[in-house]
This record gives sequence, C-alpha cells and structure tokens, in this order.
Amino acid sequence: MARPDKAAAVAELADQFRSSNAAVLTEYRGLTVAQLKTLRRSLGENAQYAVVKNTLTKIAANEAGITSLDDQFTGPTAVAFITGDPVESAKGLRDFAKENPNLIIKGGVLDGKALTADEIKKLADLESREVLLAKLAGAMKGKQSQAAALFQALPAKFVRTAEALRAKKAEQGGAE
Repeated sequence: MARPDKAAAVAELADQFRSSNAAVLTEYRGLTVAQLKTLRRSLGENAQYAVVKNTLTKIAANEAGITSLDDQFTGPTAVAFITGDPVESAKGLRDFAKENPNLIIKGGVLDGKALTADEIKKLADLESREVLLAKLAGAMKGKQSQAAALFQALPAKFVRTAEALRAKKAEQGGAE
C-alpha cells in the first residue's frame, strides 16, 4: 500500500524539480507552523515551499537529473520550488532567515546549476528582473537620444555655417 503512495510522491516531486526555474533547500528545525506560514507568504506567489522526506526527494531530484544536491538531504528539509523570478524568492528566504535564525539555507539549484548557500544570498542581493530590464531600457533610450541629437546637430550646424557664409558674402557685396 505504501509503495504506490511513495512512487506517486516521487513522481510529483520530480515534476516540480523539472518545472521550476530554481529550487532552494532549507532546514526548518525549530520553526513553528505560524512561522512556516509567514515564510510561505514571504516567498511570493511564484514559489511553493514544501516540507519533504529526504529519501523520496533525493530520488525525485535524481530522476529530474539533479544530482548535485545529494549531500544536502540531511536533517529536517524543506524545498522552495520557484517557478517565477528566483531573485524575489531568494530575497524572501534571506530576509526571513535574518529574522528567524532557525531557518538555514542549505543550497539549491538554478536552471540546472548547483548553488551554494552563499550564492543564493548573492542572488538575493540582485535587483529584480523588472528593475534590471527597466535600467537597460533607460540606458538604451539615453543612447538613442544622444544619437538623435548628434544626427540633428550636423544638419543644423551646416545650415548655420551656410547662413553665416551667405551673410558674409552679402556684407562684402554691399560694401564694394
């Protein structure tokens, strides 16, 4: 009876590993249910935080092609499966861990690449995708404005030079 249940749990976890952009492993020892509920809210709507069984999760991660996390499945483990912006969820984990030292970030995986706890904290220090795209768009718009001003300046300078030359010839023609 337990075998089909475990096989279904492994299949569901493997699907979550495959469908998520990132997964972060944490140790939650000492946190209350209310604190875990607060943590789930702080991760944002694009992340799912699940308390998992180490053996089943290790098997599911291996089935999903993630073998770099094998040594981190010790102690009480929970996984944050992130389907949206990983920076937002990493910030939520980092901030919650600052307020609640019982939450320990073990490591994770981002687009198939293993991350250490320090790398996840560095990821949390990044600005969100939207902010970075807005900065890029602003920089590109600034360069386009500079180019447009430069292209406008050349004909305007030519016109001013031609007008000055015409005025000078008119002066010389009128003085003789």
